Amino acid sequence: MPTYNSGVTETPPSLTSLTTYLLSRVGKDARGRTAARLAERELRMWHMAVLAALTDFGPHPQRDLATRLSIDPSDMTKVLDDLVARGHVERTRDPHDRRRFSVAVGPAGKRELTRLTAEARAVQDEILAPLDARERERLHALLAKVFAHRGGR
Repeated sequence: MPTYNSGVTETPPSLTSLTTYLLSRVGKDARGRTAARLAERELRMWHMAVLAALTDFGPHPQRDLATRLSIDPSDMTKVLDDLVARGHVERTRDPHDRRRFSVAVGPAGKRELTRLTAEARAVQDEILAPLDARERERLHALLAKVFAHRGGR
């Protein structure tokens, strides 16, 4: 029977044999590093997600944007308030329904997304450093396949 050694930090092999465990740990590390980089710009992942969605898909009703990104509507309001204050997005009332807001990314928001994406790619390069270009492409393809199977959310 193995004995406990308080100086050992090795992860139990019964956990590292689980791909989902490895995905979780690497994902947590990647998310933490990315969040730290964004925090240097006083932004969070949700800010980046909103800028990406508006850049990739165009203007959205605020409620639809919250649904697309799985962000609670009250949290979405705060994220948008931050982005509006920085001049990254514009929020306007729907002329047909005064209760609804439409949100669009502006030029400053697109520039900010470019900077944030560069930060995220730098973290990605750090995390994936042990892999060569071909291995990175294969990993991405496999993860994209799993992501699509899970509904792309």
